[in-house]
Amino acid sequence: MGLIRLILNIIWLISAGIWLFIAYILAGVIACIFIITIPFGVASFRIANYVLWPFGREVVQVDAGAASTIGNVVWFVVAGLWLALGHVATAVVQALTIIGLPLAWANLKLIPVTCFPFGKEIVS
Repeated sequence: MGLIRLILNIIWLISAGIWLFIAYILAGVIACIFIITIPFGVASFRIANYVLWPFGREVVQVDAGAASTIGNVVWFVVAGLWLALGHVATAVVQALTIIGLPLAWANLKLIPVTCFPFGKEIVS
C-alpha cells in the first residue's frame, strides 16, 4: 500500500500538486503582509504542505472554538472559495483519464479543508 501511495503522490505532484502548492504559498504570503491576517497565512502554509503530498494523510476535525468559526467565514470569502474553484478545475482535468480518477477524487476531498481550514488538523 505504501508503494501505491508513493506513486499516486508523485503523479499528483506532477499533475496538480506543485501548482496548487504555489497557489497556497502565494495566498499565505499575501495573508502575512498584515499582522492581523498572519493566522490565515499560517493556515494557508499548513494546507500547502498537505496539498503537496496528500496521499497517506487525512484531515480531522478538532475543537477550536468560536474564533475559528469567524476565521473560517472570513477565509472562505477572501481565499477559500477561489482556491476551491482551483481544486474543482484541476479535478475536472484529472478526471479525463483513468489514471487521473483517484487524483480527481483526492482533489475534491481537499475542498472542505480549503474552504474552512480553522479547526482542522492534518494527520498521517
